[in-house]
Amino acid sequence: MNAYQNNAVTFTRKDFGDDFLWGVTISAFQNEGAFDMDGKGPSIWDTFSDRKGKIKDKSHAHIATDFYNRYTQDILLAKLLGFSVFRFSLSWSRIIPQGTGAVNQAGVDFYHRVIDACLELGLEPYVTLYHWDLPQALERKGGWSHRGVVFAFEEFTRVCAREFGNKVKHWIVLNEPFGFTALGYMLGVHAPGKFGLSWFLPAVHHAVLAQAEAGRVLREEVAGAQIGTSLSCSQIIPFTNHEADLLAARRADALFNRLFLEPSLGMGYPVNDFPLLHRIERRYALWRDWDRLAFDFDFIGVQNYFPLVIKYNALMPVVKISEVKAKARNVPLTALGWEINGNGLYEVLKQFAAYKGVKKLIVTEGGAAFSDLPNPEGRIVDTYRIHYFQEYLAGVLKARQEGVPVEGYFAWTLTDNFEWSEGYRARFGLVYVNFETQQRIIKDSGYWFREFLSANAHNVNNI
Repeated sequence: MNAYQNNAVTFTRKDFGDDFLWGVTISAFQNEGAFDMDGKGPSIWDTFSDRKGKIKDKSHAHIATDFYNRYTQDILLAKLLGFSVFRFSLSWSRIIPQGTGAVNQAGVDFYHRVIDACLELGLEPYVTLYHWDLPQALERKGGWSHRGVVFAFEEFTRVCAREFGNKVKHWIVLNEPFGFTALGYMLGVHAPGKFGLSWFLPAVHHAVLAQAEAGRVLREEVAGAQIGTSLSCSQIIPFTNHEADLLAARRADALFNRLFLEPSLGMGYPVNDFPLLHRIERRYALWRDWDRLAFDFDFIGVQNYFPLVIKYNALMPVVKISEVKAKARNVPLTALGWEINGNGLYEVLKQFAAYKGVKKLIVTEGGAAFSDLPNPEGRIVDTYRIHYFQEYLAGVLKARQEGVPVEGYFAWTLTDNFEWSEGYRARFGLVYVNFETQQRIIKDSGYWFREFLSANAHNVNNI
């Protein structure tokens, strides 16, 4: 891992304004555990994790961070660190075990307890409807590649809206739809492990459609709801100024940044820069879906971790692009090999804000994995992570000062957890977790946030 030099601009919390939202984020599958307790059905990640060779450290999330039993402790930690927003997701298969049909009251009751704990502590709950854990019963019918998932997701959304809408006013429909469609239905490296365009393209279309339909359900069912969706995005940088690399970068931008945003804004798929998407239009021409893809979101969640340097590659099937890996470019890296570059966040915030239909932006995830272990004194000295947040927050502040309507930053994540195909090797938390004992230890980055968010905070360089 390359050393990272802190060049962050000096600023305080007050520079962001009194109305700026400061939050922390977790997800159901990565944190809850209790994978088969109290009536919960299996999700695609339960099934995928049990397949040999799919999780790099051969682990599973049967217990994870045991949030199901320790939610009060973890929500108290979020409050202790100074945050005002607690973002979490609902497990679809905990609430509706078969994806449709009978509702599991024990699952509903659990989320009422979580929401009530947040409200009692003065934390605003931001609830994500879908964070990658599709019920396995729906995957047996084709999952996101089958049109029935759209209607099932509408049903799930309506159940959640009617159960929790009197308490929850801030909703995030999908978490990183490009991530779960590309990694799960094209590359096969995430659940459900499918590979190829024949799965990917219909999964994209159904996720775009479900994103809008769920938004309409929330608008109908929850009075005063603030509704958003969270999109992964990266600044796309062409490797050279040669025309082939410039066109490759445009294709990458259409795929990574615009694929789910532009349809939601009523612009349709970015087919001009990524002609492959014409296949979606041809496949669904008779369905008359095009007017149903758009929804007037109150905010767009931006989730940016690293930029991508893109070059033309004639040998790469279909897309004809490849990434110039960060490691080969001698740039600062996280433990996962992701480039640390706060300017990339600044650039994508400007890019998304330039769309006429985007009202406001919230950075709904941001964070970094490093190899965190307690030192002999039991302290986790994660200075690299502090520097990471300083640089990325500097990018947010720069955008905000230039008039970009970015109104919040939610750190990923509160505690170390199950990081998908990485298992427990990738630690993103502000709080260290010993996964054998479930002991929590606040890392230096957690204490840094507590100091930064306190009323008497000094500038960010005081670490």
